[in-house]
Amino acid sequence: MVQRLQPEARVAYVDNDPTVIAHGRALLEDNEFTRFSAADIREPETVLADPSVQGFLDLDQPVALFQIGTIHHFDDAVDPQAIMARYIERLAPGSVVAIAHFFDPENADSELARRMEQVFVHSPMGSGRFRTLAEITDLFPGLDLVDPGIVPCYRWWPDGPQLRTEDPVQRCIVGGVGIKR
Repeated sequence: MVQRLQPEARVAYVDNDPTVIAHGRALLEDNEFTRFSAADIREPETVLADPSVQGFLDLDQPVALFQIGTIHHFDDAVDPQAIMARYIERLAPGSVVAIAHFFDPENADSELARRMEQVFVHSPMGSGRFRTLAEITDLFPGLDLVDPGIVPCYRWWPDGPQLRTEDPVQRCIVGGVGIKR
């Protein structure tokens, strides 16, 4: 998607699922501006040291880090806030971090969020943790949030006004963008 807007943008894609690795490498084989790292995103030091990332991106310059639909698959035991803090620590000033995350819209154990969590837990993904706004905000340590802040993703629509009422499920995924100063 980035390369649709900026064809020469360098992209390092990270995943550790064997099927995604095989498919990703095949898709990216002819793209000189994209590299694939077969690493676990829960291990920032390993990801950032991988030659596919380290030798390809200049981490002394601002970069964009997208965690879109990933962190909500991290169990609390792996401390997703600490993982994000380690990534952000390594980013240069001016870097941008975007996160989309499952959200409990009632900031408590809402029935809708719990039902949706169970759907994800029993799906092929096998996971999906719905967090509160405070927990999601903690994924942006030291960053200045861009307006409108952490809001349901449908509110980030870039092409105009909302034309219809959102479905309750749309309230269960939020997104935010932060800038490292």
